[in-house]
This record gives sequence, structure tokens and C-alpha cells, in this order.
Amino acid sequence: MTAHAEPHVMKTYGRLPIALSHGRGCKVWDTEGREYLDALAGIAVNTLGHAHPRLVPALQEQIGKLIHTSNYYAAPLQEQLAAKLTALSGLRNAFFCNSGLEANEAALKIARKYGHDRGIERPEIIVYEGAFHGRSIATLSATGNPKVQAGFGPLVEGFVRVPLNDIAAVEEVARTRPNVVAVFLETIQGEGGIKASRWEYLQALRKLCDAQGWLLMLDEVQCGIGRTGKWFAHQWADVRPDVMPLAKGLGSGVPIGAVVCGEKASEVLGAGNHGTTFGGNPLAMRAGIETLRIMEDDRLLENAARIGARLMAAFEREFAGLAGVKEIRGAGLMIGIELDRPCPELLARACEAGLLISVTAERVIRLLPALILSEAEADRIVEILAPLVRDFLAAPPP
Repeated sequence: MTAHAEPHVMKTYGRLPIALSHGRGCKVWDTEGREYLDALAGIAVNTLGHAHPRLVPALQEQIGKLIHTSNYYAAPLQEQLAAKLTALSGLRNAFFCNSGLEANEAALKIARKYGHDRGIERPEIIVYEGAFHGRSIATLSATGNPKVQAGFGPLVEGFVRVPLNDIAAVEEVARTRPNVVAVFLETIQGEGGIKASRWEYLQALRKLCDAQGWLLMLDEVQCGIGRTGKWFAHQWADVRPDVMPLAKGLGSGVPIGAVVCGEKASEVLGAGNHGTTFGGNPLAMRAGIETLRIMEDDRLLENAARIGARLMAAFEREFAGLAGVKEIRGAGLMIGIELDRPCPELLARACEAGLLISVTAERVIRLLPALILSEAEADRIVEILAPLVRDFLAAPPP
């Protein structure tokens, strides 16, 4: 691999020494012509892979019509995408923005406004250990990672943190914190290491929120849009949130975010309460509409569930009894392999072997391939990654 110096780019990322040039399907090529199998999909963004033959001409057509106007005017494509998202989720309306961070910021504003409308001057929101909701000051404050928060205090007040999957902890907050107005959690923690909320826990939260008059806000930025084999991960638990932030996979690479709201939250924000210059622009809306259409036409939810199960079974076979592999977990094409030691160096090793992956929470290999992944490509991921993990674990820990 050749290092690529970036003297004028702020050093906010620890980059691998390759530069990608182009892609097709689940493969990408670097500027030196080397091929890689992409098992990361832009961190769960490229739902349809790269250069999808139906998405590309649709976006080209849209660019030839309108890229951006502003939210001063009626937006038919916004209405079309909002209608589809509400139909798929059973919720009522949507607000469009540009990223998962912005979607989560909007959710936090909805929760606070909901509290103020009920006469609570200092509303509080329950958040979670291990959570990641973004890097703005407010979403950073809701995030449960001290390393990410370090150096950016003072953090925003109004958050009460509890452990994941412990309903007794939430019940204790309900007894002792009268200003709580919402519960905010990722259905499956992504950056936190592919840690899922248990389905019975989500059901208990829904009941508790109903009893307390709280909003249940489920961050589906990474785990939504078909990644787990259902449109939204919480649908496995047969619950319905009041507020659902979305982003990443919704635009297949075009920046987009959305907050979809149910009845309890749908009228909290009015004219002037929130807004965005770029949010809901025609190009992003067309990307979302075409992404969902292609997903339905090509039955990509079923593919995500089937290929994900194939990957999980293969890794279970490969790592059965292997000391150092603590757990293999996930749903659909959102898979984490937790090791007993930090493993960031596997990023470069996998890249050298022609595979793009992620390592999160220091010890979790994270796989988030495009939902078009084939059986042969899934098998190839295992063929490349399993020996790398075995070799890594065979070496004595540093």
C-alpha cells in the first residue's frame, strides 16, 4: 500500500494508506488498480453497493432537473419519501436533514420541546452506556463514550445514563427523576460494538414509556433501512417508537437524514422550531426514493437476512472453540466479532488482504456490507478474514 499525504486536510481521521478510485457492486479499486471486497459499505451507507445500474441513471436524471432549491417551496419528492417511510414504519410524518447526527439532534429537540409543552422547564432524557449518537456537543453529551467526549466539556446537561437491557435501572429513574420526558437508545449499538437491545427489553420500555407519558426514541441511523432483515431493527421486537432517527443507508451514499415521528411526537415541532438549508433537497430525496424502490424490487431485506445468517454460521464454524473469540453477534448484515484483546491492527491486515472492514469499541470486528452481497462474496469475506483472525490471536498479546 502506498501512503497518500494530505497536507491540507485537517488530521481528524486515522486513515489507511490507500485512496479508492471507483467501485462496482461490492468491489472497489484503489488509485493503483488494486481490488478490494467491501465489507463495510461506507459504514452501513452504500445499501446498494457502488455504481448500482438503476440508481446511477436516476441520480443523473435528477441532477439534470434540480439538485437544490430551498425549503421555502413545496417539495413533492419530500412528500413522496415521507409517505413511503411512514407506510413502512407505521408512523405519521417525517422531517428531512443531512446526516445521522442531525437526525439525532432533531430528536433531542423534539424531546425537549415535548417536555416544555408539558410544563417541564428542565426536561431530562434517559440515554445509555456504550451509546453513540454523533459528535455535535448535544449528541456527544448523549453518547456514552468518555474517550469521544474527552476535551469537549462542559457537556450539555439533561441526560440520565443507564446500562443497556436493564429495565430495573429505567424503573428506578422513573421513580426518582420527575423531569424525564424520553428514552433515547440505538436499537442495536453500532459504534458501541454491535450490542443489541433485547427484544423483550424494548417491549418493556414501550410499556414503561406509555405509562410515564415519555417518548420512546429509537436511533436507527446504523441499524435501520433493511440492514437487519427488516426495514427497521425494532420491528423484530414488534414495537413502534414515537421518534425514529434515520440516515446512513437511506440514500445509498448521498448524504441524507430523517426523523420519523408517531402520533405523540408528530406535532411537537411547528414552523420556525427547526430547519435546515440542505435537508430534503431534491437529489437526496430522489436517492432515498430510488433506494427504497430498488430494495423492494430486488427483495434486499430477504437477502440481508439470508446472507447474514450464512456469514454468522460460517464464522461460528470457523471460530468454534478458538480461544480469543469472545462472541459473534448481530442481525442480518450487521455483524460483530468480539475478541478478547484490542485489534485495530486488523484493519490494515485485512486491507492488505483485499478486504475492507471496521474495528469498533477497540475489540469488535464490524462487518456492514452492502445489502446486495452475494453468497460467493459472503464466503470470500470468511475466506479472507478467518485466517487473519486466527493468526492475530495466535500471536502473544502485546
